[in-house]
Amino acid sequence: QVQLVESGGGLVQTGGSLRLSCVASGRTFTLYAMGWFRQAPGKEREFVTTRSWTSGATVYADSVKGRFTTFRDNAKNTIYLQMNSLKPEDTAVYYCAANTRRSGIPVTSRILYDRWGQGTQVTVSS
Repeated sequence: QVQLVESGGGLVQTGGSLRLSCVASGRTFTLYAMGWFRQAPGKEREFVTTRSWTSGATVYADSVKGRFTTFRDNAKNTIYLQMNSLKPEDTAVYYCAANTRRSGIPVTSRILYDRWGQGTQVTVSS
């Protein structure tokens, strides 16, 4: 199995930046993709971005395009989420997710991802 550990959340003012990290360990050779979801209080968990572990192709939610970037350090089995121009509506618990199964489920669907991190809180003050 693959284990995921996130870090990097915190409190930031509107317009500020944060970088989240997610380290994958265990059977990382089974990875197809890794990504990020977020869940605000009282809302469902929503897709933020995903990155193919093989091709490096990325997909972003419309709400974060141009502000968030995901990139990877192969040697460290780590994926990052660089968040710039943060807004109060970005406040949420951010979860790292991994897909270890070949599937036709859309990459934006949370049901595609079978491994999840514990989550890290991001709070953007106005």
